[in-house]
Amino acid sequence: MAAPKIFCIGFQKTGTTTLAKALEVLGYKVFSDTISNITPLVLKEDWNGLKSIIDKHDAVQDNPWPLLYREMDEWYPNAKFILTDRDEKKWIKSVVNHFGTKHTDMRQWIYGDGTPVGNEEAYLQKFKDHNKEVRQYFAKRPNDLLEVCWQKEATWEPLCEFLGREIPAEPFPHENKGAYTVKDKAVKFFKKKWGK
Repeated sequence: MAAPKIFCIGFQKTGTTTLAKALEVLGYKVFSDTISNITPLVLKEDWNGLKSIIDKHDAVQDNPWPLLYREMDEWYPNAKFILTDRDEKKWIKSVVNHFGTKHTDMRQWIYGDGTPVGNEEAYLQKFKDHNKEVRQYFAKRPNDLLEVCWQKEATWEPLCEFLGREIPAEPFPHENKGAYTVKDKAVKFFKKKWGK
């Protein structure tokens, strides 16, 4: 039997890059390329095209995979799913800061608008709804879903135990930690809406 596929189904800016790096250290071939190659397949609902990408890799992360967990569960019955989470205020702050007013069709597909600035409430609601729906979907299948929050604990133990892997000798990778500077517009929004 082939090794189970691993699907990283947390939204962007929840430590997905850290998870991808950790999986690579553990020896998995991870697909991380998103927007340019994947968006046309998603918008056309080209399931065969998406499955062909999955079939060439051990794990996939980033968009659009979080919203396709039900389909992937059907396509790959023995798969493992990992939900990365983050404090919601820090998450929306990071999304606004990182993506700003740049529009993408992928974010349009996910959130209903391709630009986070000016749509913070809708983005935040989608983030909360997604995490809630994932938890409900896997509620009776705890062996198939691992939920992690690197802000609380960035260690090898939960991931390696979930995947049945030995803990590597090297330190756990924590990618993109504090890598971005908050833009003026984002600062004004958060002071008004969420406080400092």
